[in-house]
Amino acid sequence: MTKRAYNFNAGPAALPLEVLERAQKEFVDYQGNGMSIMEMSHRGAVYEAVHNEAQQRLLSLLGNPEGYKVLFLQGGASTQFAMLPLNLLGEGQVASYVATGSWADKAISEAKLIGEAHVAASSEAQDFMQIPALEDIQIPDNAAYLHVTSNETIGGIQYKEFPDTGNVPLIVDMSSDILSRPLDMSQFGMIYAGAQKNLGPSGVTVVVAREELLANSPKSIPTIMRYSTYLKNNSLYNTPPSFAIYMVNEVLKWIEEQGGLEGVARNNERKAALIYDAIDQSGGFYKGAAEVSSRSNMNITFRLSSEELDKAFAKASEQAGFVGLKGHRSVGGLRASIYNAVPYESCEALVEFMKDFQAKNS
Repeated sequence: MTKRAYNFNAGPAALPLEVLERAQKEFVDYQGNGMSIMEMSHRGAVYEAVHNEAQQRLLSLLGNPEGYKVLFLQGGASTQFAMLPLNLLGEGQVASYVATGSWADKAISEAKLIGEAHVAASSEAQDFMQIPALEDIQIPDNAAYLHVTSNETIGGIQYKEFPDTGNVPLIVDMSSDILSRPLDMSQFGMIYAGAQKNLGPSGVTVVVAREELLANSPKSIPTIMRYSTYLKNNSLYNTPPSFAIYMVNEVLKWIEEQGGLEGVARNNERKAALIYDAIDQSGGFYKGAAEVSSRSNMNITFRLSSEELDKAFAKASEQAGFVGLKGHRSVGGLRASIYNAVPYESCEALVEFMKDFQAKNS
């Protein structure tokens, strides 16, 4: 095999090499069944065992919270932006959201198509470069839920702790930082995530929610859009993305091997500290984009002194074997996405490249 790229893509993103190698061995013949997992019926016992194991393993990593169920859906977080209000926004209620950037705004826009949406707090005045103070979040009395985006990939900001919403369900889009750190699931009504950053390949979306939030979807919405449909059918109502779910199960095994969420969190903190230190100790050559207290451990956003220098850095990094360091087209700059599977060694290589680029361009 040729040398692996230094993969800092924002998503689809790096997968653990060990997982890819295991999947490679089983790709043509899964456990002596004479066919790939992709070729098997989703109604068969072999696939269903993988499906159930992935659900159970995910709940185990989350501490086996009582009363929570796992759904495997499709359509990414973008479909959840619509499914949430369709399923949970009742008559006379409002859907409440914290606006922290592009992904939160998309969720708000979808909710407005379905019912009344309320912005409980916003960091727009700070160019979405920080998380609003928890005490500034104002939840209406008739809120069906409060929705937050735990990590905004574009701005590079992340919640360090979550608001206490009392009896109002807290719903969190965790697409870009799920399973990157320990969680107390009791504070959440629901979390959801597209798999393609920390869980596996694109194609499957994971929902973990209190069962009562899933069980009573309105009969007025299409069957395929009801959470209750997937709950009643163990996410097997229609053909699931079986290979993606198999890969999620393999990634969950890998997380267990890293010491669970505690082990993964320690490694993520080391990686983030390494790169942030390089930015902060550069004498101003590199400038962090996000407000320090809101800095993400998943997406590190930074800039140089000019757009031309940003472009030169991106071009030189590509030539040196680094992938995905150009910032999102909506904000520019630079971004290193260091999800769970990005090795510490890749971050060390990036820091060395940053120092070398600074020496050549100061």
